[in-house]
Amino acid sequence: MSTKSDNIPIAIGTIVFTVFALSLGDALIKDSSGGWGLWQIFLLRAALVVPVLSVGMAIAGKPLWPRNAGWAVIRSVMLVAMWVSYYAALPHIDLSVAAAIYYTGPLFITLFAFVFAGDKVGPLGWSAVALGFIGVVVILRPSGGDLNFYAFLPLVAAMFYAGAMVLTRTKCRGDHPLTLALSLNVSFLVAGGVGLLFAGQGESFLTAGWAPMTGQDWGLMALMALAILIGSVGAAVAYQMAPPAIIGPFDFAYVGFAVVWSYVFFGDLPDLITCLGLALIVMAGVLSSRDA
Repeated sequence: MSTKSDNIPIAIGTIVFTVFALSLGDALIKDSSGGWGLWQIFLLRAALVVPVLSVGMAIAGKPLWPRNAGWAVIRSVMLVAMWVSYYAALPHIDLSVAAAIYYTGPLFITLFAFVFAGDKVGPLGWSAVALGFIGVVVILRPSGGDLNFYAFLPLVAAMFYAGAMVLTRTKCRGDHPLTLALSLNVSFLVAGGVGLLFAGQGESFLTAGWAPMTGQDWGLMALMALAILIGSVGAAVAYQMAPPAIIGPFDFAYVGFAVVWSYVFFGDLPDLITCLGLALIVMAGVLSSRDA
C-alpha cells in the first residue's frame, strides 16, 4: 500500500535513469577490460565516489556510520562479490546475454526470501521462478563443449545480489540509503586496494596489475564513477518512493539498455533464441514483482 511519501512517477523515472546509467557504466567496463584490470577500476572508481558521498552526507546531516555495521559490511561484501562475478564474465560474453542472466536476481530474491525470511510466495511467484529458469536454459543452451563457463558467472552474481537484497530488508532496514551506498563504495575501495596488492602482470581482467592512465582514461573512469554513484543511490531511492511491485518491472529496462549498448559498443545483437530466453526472463521478473 502506498503512503503519503510515495511518488510513483518520480520513482519510475529514477529507476529507469538508474539502470540506464548502470548499463552504460557496465558497457564502458566491458569496453575497457582489455586495458585495465578489475581491481584498478574498483579502486579508482570508489576513490572518486567516496569523497562525493561523504561530503554530500555531511552537508545533508546524514549518518556516515550504519546502525547495524556488521550486517552492513556483510551486505557490502556480498555486493562486491556480485560485481566481481558479473564483471569477470563481461570480457567473455555479450553484454546483453550477461544482463539477461543477471536479471534472474528477482527470482532468487523470491526463493531466498521464502527460505531465509519466511516470506509467503504465491502461484505467480513460483511460476516466475520456473519461467526464469527456462529462460536461462534457453540462453545458455547447455550442449557439452559449446557451454561457456563464463555464462554462469552472472547467475552467481544474481545469487549474491538476491542475498544482499534480502539482508537489506531483514537486517539493514533502519540504515539510510546513502549510508549503505557509502559502505558499499568503501568496500569497493578496500577490495580494489587488496586486489592490486596480489595482482600480477598478466593480461587477465582479474589478475592484471596497475596500468598507466591518460587524460581520456580518467574521463572514462569519471563516467564509471558517476554510473556507480547513481546506481548506489538511485535504486534505493526509487524503491523507497514506490512499492516494489510497481518499480520491479521498470528495473528490467536494464536488459533493454544492455542490448542497445551491446550493439553500439561491440556490434553484437542477440540471435532469435537468445531473444526468446531474454523475453522469458523479463516476463518472469514482471510476474515475480506482481506476486510481491
